[in-house]
Amino acid sequence: MVSGFLLSLLLPVPLAYADDNRLSIMWWNVENLFDTDDDPVTEDSDFTPGGKKRWTKKKLLLKCMRLSHIIKVVQHQKGSYPDILVLCEVENQQVFNRLLSFLPKNRYKTAYHDSDDPRGIDIALAYDSTSVALDSTFSRKIDLKGKNTRDITLYSFSANSNPFFLLVNHWPSRALDTAWSEPKRLLAAEAARSIIDSLMSTSTHADIVVMGDFNDEPHDRSIREILGATTDKKAFMENPEKKLLNCWGELDEKGSCHFGGRWLKFDQVMVSSGLFDEKGLSLSENAFSCFHIPHMQTGRSARPNATYKGPKYLGGYSDHFPMLFEAITR
Repeated sequence: MVSGFLLSLLLPVPLAYADDNRLSIMWWNVENLFDTDDDPVTEDSDFTPGGKKRWTKKKLLLKCMRLSHIIKVVQHQKGSYPDILVLCEVENQQVFNRLLSFLPKNRYKTAYHDSDDPRGIDIALAYDSTSVALDSTFSRKIDLKGKNTRDITLYSFSANSNPFFLLVNHWPSRALDTAWSEPKRLLAAEAARSIIDSLMSTSTHADIVVMGDFNDEPHDRSIREILGATTDKKAFMENPEKKLLNCWGELDEKGSCHFGGRWLKFDQVMVSSGLFDEKGLSLSENAFSCFHIPHMQTGRSARPNATYKGPKYLGGYSDHFPMLFEAITR
């Protein structure tokens, strides 16, 4: 009998073909991609064979198989791997490299940035060096008054000689209480906004893509007021100066993650007005998508099929769905 997981590999999926004028980016919170070793510098002991999660090499192998399977499904549907792959909640370069090794014939180079997060989780980035060129990187620490969190990192790329900027984020979580933790995300939003303002001061038409797990939703103050992002495309087009367009206004989806019995739109992609000026990058017809296939879903709500629920091992993919972004390079 063929298992459901293996069967999904055999299912017919519409096959597209790669387009040299298209740029694709995949963002995914992969839910605690840890190795099995205890790092004495970070608080990762839960993810060891003797820790609370009973995290073993076998479980890590299955995790890599599951995550890579989804990236390969994206490749099959789109015609190529994402030009840029951005994963958050990755422990280190080594475990990221191991995951990439499950992607046959990939042409990825990595640009891994270690943050000072207490648990040791980072945002990991890989890019196809045959389709995009990495020009520079810059990281900004968020001042949480002595407490560490993930850095915000700016990547300067070019595709078909068109420069663009990618700003990746994984803001402080809503642990304990939303109101109590909100000031931390407001500080993160201010840090991200200062980077955006710096880019726009150099060029008001800069092509900027902002993405991440913000642990806030599009209507929250950090996103709506401080970042200046809106889901209302009409309002954005009427007054785009210093504004961002949030992808969730273009999506007919409940959310990217499901906690406490409700859907949440924590994972977001936002773009600057530079993608609407008919120069450099521009949005493709279906530029934004929240990607999922049946095996990534579970329960009546079709929520993400997670690896863990609290201490209980479920063996799923992740507690978040990935976000896909596609642009056209002129």
